[in-house]
Formats: sequence, structure tokens, C-alpha cells
Amino acid sequence: MAGYELPEPAEGKPLAESAALPEAAPELRSSCDPAFRHGVVVGFDGSVSSERALAYSIGMARRLGSALIIVHVANRLPATVWAGCEPPVFVDVPDHRTEVLGLELACADHLAEVPWILVERGGDICHELEEVGREYEADAIVVGGTQGIIGRIFGSVAGRLARRAQRPVIVIP
Repeated sequence: MAGYELPEPAEGKPLAESAALPEAAPELRSSCDPAFRHGVVVGFDGSVSSERALAYSIGMARRLGSALIIVHVANRLPATVWAGCEPPVFVDVPDHRTEVLGLELACADHLAEVPWILVERGGDICHELEEVGREYEADAIVVGGTQGIIGRIFGSVAGRLARRAQRPVIVIP
């Protein structure tokens, strides 16, 4: 039987739930590969600014002697756009860019210098980058700066991430 077995209570006394499985909680939290723990997280979408962030993060990981966690966040759109239902429901839009980006990264010579992994997430970019950073206990998060009017109107990913992140954020122009 897979999983944990609960010990039988002695003399009919119930076991405290928190004490029943003390070793289960750390295992659930550390679902990532330990070889990538304390690595450098970099947001990557194939844009010019994310390519510059990737190049910087490769050098940083090499200097630190750590691994690189490349994160691609797929788009999520509210279903209310199509269905008009309440409350808003988010739908994952098929994003084949992760597969294409993974193939491009696998063929890149400059990534041979450090161990790396590509992680795909769906949702808010800032939240997902910080979540991956937390899961891998990253030393830093590297992102490219937003170029253009959209970032000026809605706020850049780098700016929002720098305000909320619990670890250093490096913004590459």
C-alpha cells in the first residue's frame, strides 16, 4: 500500500492530527528535484528581454555554482469573456509555446554550462514566478524589463514582482 499508515491509538485515545504524520508535511512541500534547490529562477517567454534575462541568469548560476530553473507561464483567460457566467472562471488556453521554447533551449549551446530545467505554469506571471522561487528555495528571480505601452499602463511584471517577492529580484533591461 502506497502512502503513510496511521498508527493505532493506544488505549482508545485519539491521536492528534498534527502529530500523526510529522514526516508527511516536509515531503509534500519538497516535491521539486533537490539538485535544483537554491538555484536561479528566470522568467522566459522567448522575447528579446527574456533572452537577455536568460543570458544573465546563466552567468549568475555559473558563478554561484547552482542550477537554473527556467519558468514559462502560459496564458489563462477568464471564461466570462466567452460564456458570460458569474463568478469568473479561468480557462487554460492551450499554449504550445512551452514545447517550442523547450526544444529551442535544448539546442542552445550556452545552456550546456549549467544544469537547467524548464517549468511550465499557468496563471499570473508574478505569482507563479514567486511560487516557483519558493518551491525551489531560489537564491534570486531574474526577469526581463517590459518594453512598450502595455507595461506602462498596467504595470510591468518586474515592478509587481519586485514589490511582492520574498527573495531578490533582478530586472534586466
